[in-house]
Amino acid sequence: MPIYEYICKECGNEFEELIFSQDAPVPCPKCGSPKTEKLMSACAIQTDGGGLNLDALQESSCGSGG
Repeated sequence: MPIYEYICKECGNEFEELIFSQDAPVPCPKCGSPKTEKLMSACAIQTDGGGLNLDALQESSCGSGG
């Protein structure tokens, strides 16, 4: 089950939500408004050395929509 980032159109609250169903509306946990929008999330790849491997990130499908 993926975790998605959302922003509330009413109060501006940014939050993460564990999603069980893509069809279910995601209300804001702060104000309860159903007017939320899914945000694009960044991803990172950690190497054995603990640093960010930019070459692997460019070669992956993460963030490319595919």
